[in-house]
Amino acid sequence: MNFFLAILPLLLVLIGMIVFHRSGTFVSIIGWILSMLLAVYYFKTPWSVVWGATAVGVIKALGITLAVIFTMFLISLMKETQALAKIIEYIKAGETYLLNLTQPTKVETKLSLEDIYNISNAHYKLKYRDEFVCFSPERFVKIQNNKIYTYPMKGTIDASIQNAKEKILNNQKEMAEHTMVVDLLRNDLGIIGKKVKVNKFRFIDKIKAGDKELLQVSSEIEATIDNWQKNWLEMILQLLPAGSISGTPKKKTIEIIKRVENYNRGFYTGIFGITDEKTFLDSAVIIRYIEKDKNLIYKSGGGITIDSNVKEEYEELIKKVYIPI
Repeated sequence: MNFFLAILPLLLVLIGMIVFHRSGTFVSIIGWILSMLLAVYYFKTPWSVVWGATAVGVIKALGITLAVIFTMFLISLMKETQALAKIIEYIKAGETYLLNLTQPTKVETKLSLEDIYNISNAHYKLKYRDEFVCFSPERFVKIQNNKIYTYPMKGTIDASIQNAKEKILNNQKEMAEHTMVVDLLRNDLGIIGKKVKVNKFRFIDKIKAGDKELLQVSSEIEATIDNWQKNWLEMILQLLPAGSISGTPKKKTIEIIKRVENYNRGFYTGIFGITDEKTFLDSAVIIRYIEKDKNLIYKSGGGITIDSNVKEEYEELIKKVYIPI
C-alpha cells in the first residue's frame, strides 16, 4: 500500500499527459501538490523536510530545463554559424555581395492566430485562413499618380540603446548593406520605369516590438511609369522577390539561399497588398510572420555581408521575434 501511494503522484502525471492530454506543467503541479500532502499527512514527514526536498527538486529540474534551453540555443547557433560560413565563402568567391538569411524559430503561446492578428499593431497586417499571420513594418511598392515608389528597409536597432540612432546610421556594415539594397531596387525600378531617383536615403522610423521599441532604417525610391494600367501586375512580378529579403545579385543569391537555408520559406518574404481609387496599389513584404504547422513557427532573418558577425546576426534574428502590441 505504501509503495502504491508513493508512486501515485507519478501515475497521475502520466495518466494526465497520456490519457487526458493535459500539459506537462499542469499535471506536474498537481502531482507535486499530491506528493506534499501524502508526505505530510500519510507518511508523517515534517514540513521542513518536505520543503527542503522540494527546493532540491526545483533546483535540479531548473538545471535540466536550463540545460535543454542552452542546448537548443547552441544547436540553433551552430546552424546559423554553418550557414553564415557558407555564405561568406560565396561572398569571397564573388557570387553574392548581400544575402538575406532567414531561419524558423518555434514559439509557444496560448493565443490563436486570430488573437495575434487582432492585438498586433502594425502598418500592414494579414491573416490567411488558419495558416499564418503577418504584421509587417515594411512597405514593398506603392503606385500613385503614374509613379511607383519602393521602400527598402535594412537596419534595425533597439531604441533603448544609448545614441541608438547615431549608432545604426554610423555602422559601416549596416550602411553597406542598406546601400546595396537601395542600388538593387533602383535597378529593379529601372526595368519597369524611367526617371528613377532616391527621394530619401536612410531615414529612421520607430516601431513597437512587444514591450520595447525598435528603430528601423528605410529609404524611398521613385520611378515614373507609363501605360501601366493594363499590365501593372506583370510589372510587379518583374520586381519579385523583393530585394530586401533576397540579396544582390538577385538571381544568383536566390540560388544560394535555397542551398544554405535548408527549409521552405512558404509565404514568408512574399508580398501582399490592396488597391483603391486614391492609391492604386499599396503593398508590403511578408515579414514578422508566424506560421501554424504542428507548432507555431516564427520566421525571421537578416542581411549577411562580408563584414557580418555571427553573434550579432543571431541576436538580430532573435530580436525580430516579437508581436507588436
